[in-house]
Amino acid sequence: MVNATIAKTIDVAADTLISTMPLEKTDAVTLISKAITGGEIVESSGTAISEWIEKRLKPNAVLIDLRGYTTMCVDALKIATSTAPTDYGSSRQRDLGQLWADLTRGYLGEYAFKLFLQNNWSIEIALGHEKGKLVEYLANDIAQVRDRSGNWRVPLKSVSIKTTKINGVWLDIPGDQFSHSQIHALVKVAAGRDHLFGFFKYLSVFKDKVLASGVSAGNLTGQEADALFKKLPDFREIPAFICGFVKRDVEYAELSYRGKPGSKNYTITSWNGPISPGDLDKIKTVERVAGKVSFEGIGEFAHDKGFLFNTGSLRWTREEWHEVTNSI
Repeated sequence: MVNATIAKTIDVAADTLISTMPLEKTDAVTLISKAITGGEIVESSGTAISEWIEKRLKPNAVLIDLRGYTTMCVDALKIATSTAPTDYGSSRQRDLGQLWADLTRGYLGEYAFKLFLQNNWSIEIALGHEKGKLVEYLANDIAQVRDRSGNWRVPLKSVSIKTTKINGVWLDIPGDQFSHSQIHALVKVAAGRDHLFGFFKYLSVFKDKVLASGVSAGNLTGQEADALFKKLPDFREIPAFICGFVKRDVEYAELSYRGKPGSKNYTITSWNGPISPGDLDKIKTVERVAGKVSFEGIGEFAHDKGFLFNTGSLRWTREEWHEVTNSI
């Protein structure tokens, strides 16, 4: 629970942020709040938040315009009809519309990473968005890199790009995915649940097709159709934040967690390495937890084996990114 003083500090910082980035106020508040939750911002002071905005957020942020969104939306549609309608790592069924929206959001994260490399290091990459099964793209999301002579080549290192919403605080890499890629990057994308609706509104799909059909069928009056159209979200440029990355080929300690005890339960706030079956039981014993051990912001994950990192554990400075860009 955020106390009133911290909430006020976040609110003031959010006002400053939306004056420089095309974010809704609620999204700005969420972005800052979750940066605190994830450990990107260690102290909940105005100075610490401002420093995070200037040194971490802004240098690692990009804007996805209409052309970029259109490209990713179409790329996602190409693969949507040939992808299993379940969430990766779970059995939850998704209809085609939800699958398309989810794939589009994921591709927006990859496109944001592409812009990030191009804007900051003049590195041009091609994403591996060809029609096929989703598992084919888990190991390396960068298909090709253009070298200084203008020729395309295969990447020197495999890079996996994970996308999360702006409220994400974890880079979650289930199963043996971690061993498949040498670099794992996390991108936060400010595309809400209605991003496809804004795109369709821009294309006049609703006004000229859906709502016009409703008027023709007698289900709507012209006035009602206009009122519904105005309520639909508008398309706007989508901010994305390249949150950071981790390397595969470094040593990670077992049970590298931090957390906070409650009166009965224990909340894990930080993790930096492998997670294995039975780890939460070990923490329960070590911390003498009478109740439940859970993860900050999400409760529990759909798996108990893989690698896990809170966003505050990620590498993100220009110098650290420079090491990656020199080896791509």
